[in-house]
Amino acid sequence: MTRPLILDLYCGAGGAAKGYYDAGFDVLGVDSIPQNRYPYRFVNMDALEFMERQLTSKYPYDIVAIHASPPCQHYSKTKFMNPDRIGSHPDLIEPTRELLIKTGLPYIIENVMGAPLINPVKLCGSHFNLTTIWEPHGTVGLRRHRLFETNFPVPDPGVHDHKIRAVPVYGHGSGNSKSRLKGRGCAKAQREVMQIDWMRRPELDQAIPPAMTRYIGEHLMRHLNVVN
Repeated sequence: MTRPLILDLYCGAGGAAKGYYDAGFDVLGVDSIPQNRYPYRFVNMDALEFMERQLTSKYPYDIVAIHASPPCQHYSKTKFMNPDRIGSHPDLIEPTRELLIKTGLPYIIENVMGAPLINPVKLCGSHFNLTTIWEPHGTVGLRRHRLFETNFPVPDPGVHDHKIRAVPVYGHGSGNSKSRLKGRGCAKAQREVMQIDWMRRPELDQAIPPAMTRYIGEHLMRHLNVVN
């Protein structure tokens, strides 16, 4: 069966893409930065420019839905660690949303806590039991919150907790680093808890775990009435 194609804007190294693929989609990634480890089809182009061309049929891909992860530095709490750079990062959510709405397709916008998304669902690594064993710390988990705005129904997965100690997968929107575990075996634990084994550390820091977009993608499949 041919898989429906989802467009992955501002795709990075493919954390979101892997979740959509696991949910049954083919994925086409777009990013202005070359992504040599992106696991699916990839176009090296500015995301907004790609969307403008798609809307004028210069790139007539048969896309059924669009995911967008605009760079989050504008909203991240970590921007206050570099006061000289506050205001230097563009706000790309609104122009991205405008183009997504013009397509008339189902869409998802993902970003950090504090981003101005409309009625978003908040997901945490603990919603998906993202844990691993990291000696000598024992069972550790992923404490990472992300917001997802959609124009189709995605239920709130409910309460989650932070009882399990957190692996320090830093990135925009991370909490206090002093509360995170450190030491030998950290890199292995980070990849295992994120369920990502193909990225380098800087890419992993910016990624979201595929479990989150698999959850979104499964509900998108139901919305599209696609049976796998």
